[in-house]
Amino acid sequence: MAVAVKRVYESASASDGVRVLVDRLWPRGLSKEDAAVKLWLRDVAPSDELRKWFHANTGAWSMFRKRYLKELASVEGSAAVEKLHHLAGGKRRVTLLYASRDTERNNATVLKELVEGMKKPPSSVGSGAIGRGRIRKAKKG
Repeated sequence: MAVAVKRVYESASASDGVRVLVDRLWPRGLSKEDAAVKLWLRDVAPSDELRKWFHANTGAWSMFRKRYLKELASVEGSAAVEKLHHLAGGKRRVTLLYASRDTERNNATVLKELVEGMKKPPSSVGSGAIGRGRIRKAKKG
C-alpha cells in the first residue's frame, strides 16, 4: 500500500496518484481546480467538536488521536475507513490531503498509520464492531 500525506495547499503532482481530501471542511481560499481532489471523504474526518477541541488543546495530541480513532469506529467512520482501505489496496498511490498547518500532528497522519498498518479493515474499526464493546473487570486486590 502506497499512502502519502500532503497539505492540500501544495501543488498537485503526477506522483500523488489518487488525491483524497480527508477534512470535513473545504480548505479556505482554494478552488476545486487548484486542489485537484479526486475524492472527498468527509466522514473519515474528525467531528467538528473534536476538531475545535484539538485546535484549542494542540498539546494534547495523544488524547486527540485516541478520541479520533474512537470516532472512526462509528458506522459512518468505519464505512469511510473501509473505502479508504480499498483505495489504498489498489496499485495506484493514494495521497491523503489535509489543510492543517501542522504537518506532523493532523488527522491525515493518523489515517496513514491506520491504513498502512492493516492488511484488511480491522474488526475494531468497521461495521462489525458496532455494539460489540469490551467490558473489563476490575482486578481484585
